[in-house]
Amino acid sequence: MKKFDRKLILEDGSEYYGYGFGSEDEKVTEIVFNTSPVGYQEIISDPSYTYQTVVMAYPLIGNYGIAEEDFETETPTIGGLVVRDYNDQPSNFRSKYTLSEIMEKYRIPGIYGIDTRKLVRSIRDLGSRKVLITDAGTLLLEGLCKLGSYDIPKDAVAFVSRKEIQQYRIPNGKYQVAAIDCGMKQNIVRSLNKRGCNVTIFPWNTSIEEIDKVKPDGIFLSNGPGDPMDVQPVIELVRNLRGKYPILGICLGHQIISLAYGARTYKLKFGHRGGNHPVKNLLTGKIEITSQNHSYAVDRESLRDTQLKVTHINLLDQTVEGVVCEEDKVFSVQYHPESAPGPQDSGYLFEQFIEMMEGTKDGEKN
Repeated sequence: MKKFDRKLILEDGSEYYGYGFGSEDEKVTEIVFNTSPVGYQEIISDPSYTYQTVVMAYPLIGNYGIAEEDFETETPTIGGLVVRDYNDQPSNFRSKYTLSEIMEKYRIPGIYGIDTRKLVRSIRDLGSRKVLITDAGTLLLEGLCKLGSYDIPKDAVAFVSRKEIQQYRIPNGKYQVAAIDCGMKQNIVRSLNKRGCNVTIFPWNTSIEEIDKVKPDGIFLSNGPGDPMDVQPVIELVRNLRGKYPILGICLGHQIISLAYGARTYKLKFGHRGGNHPVKNLLTGKIEITSQNHSYAVDRESLRDTQLKVTHINLLDQTVEGVVCEEDKVFSVQYHPESAPGPQDSGYLFEQFIEMMEGTKDGEKN
């Protein structure tokens, strides 16, 4: 039997021994889990996992390799990856690299061979917390000292957001969408382009004057990592933009919209991460199967004194999954319609956004 060369040390003193793949870097991050059976490339390249190590609940990871077209961001920023069985010989005609090669390139440490069922249960029971990915020979006391002296950074959105304005234009684009990049996934851009939208992506701390210059038909607030209270400039931006343009927010954008209207957010015990969360649309009564990745949620009671109305709820724990202010043409959802887990259950949200922009255009003509 091959000797263990890597391990995890958690804040509660538990240790999990395994074998390394990807980068050999030692890191302290927040540990979370994802229940999706596929999509590991999208997960490792999702900026929302910045400063987090993801435990994959599905046991076999790496078997279809990495395809160049499927990255959600050019430079992955995930903290680490933990799997039960890692396959370093992928079988897929689209594969260009192994998962380990990409993780090594972007200095993402990985560990396999541990009991991920036990670890996922631990996160579920005790909650998300700090973890150290380190060499197998690191002493427990040494590891606990490193965990105790390290604070997870609060600059996650600033870290992953674009530093310059970028445009994604298409032939005969009908709508101009200004997207605020808090850690935006590339498939969101593709989803908007496919529906006739030119997309101009702005850094997270862009001024309203810069956004006004492109004369947008609508504003999109992206997903992203961390606590929504850490991005006060974006919350203030939404306060100034609401009622001026139609606005759609997803994930972190959903939380930011709620905060801008006076609601509160709170951290979930272990978050929602997976591709099969059932969400009920309260306006239609339909159930959507959704893709989710977030640690924070909107406090439903705090919405009572705002202009926002709850439109969607999570059927697993009754958390708020969508809100709307019809007067301001502002709406948001906590999940990811571009991830297509249904696979088309949530695509109507982009259509709804376009209808709002179309209505605004017609109003201007009249």
